[in-house]
Amino acid sequence: MAAYIVLCHFTDQGIRGAKDSPKRARAFMAAAKKAGVTVKQFYWTLGRYDMVSILDAPDVETVTALGLSVGKLGNVRTETLRAFDKAGMEAILKKVV
Repeated sequence: MAAYIVLCHFTDQGIRGAKDSPKRARAFMAAAKKAGVTVKQFYWTLGRYDMVSILDAPDVETVTALGLSVGKLGNVRTETLRAFDKAGMEAILKKVV
């Protein structure tokens, strides 16, 4: 499984319904599970982003489809980052010439 970090901003619609955010987060986690994605962590944050989640997904297509499914609801905009653990980064660095 590949790791991904998803950074979220509330849209205007999402901030107006901020009280529903925990309910929407539960729905996101259920949709992720159904898609074969594990939500390892989910946080509401202060600062530049409103929420951050850490996911394990089988492939980039699956995590992209999940992000599009969430985005089309209109409550958040996401930015997804592929993340590498130490072993993954060491494997990448072995290929650097």
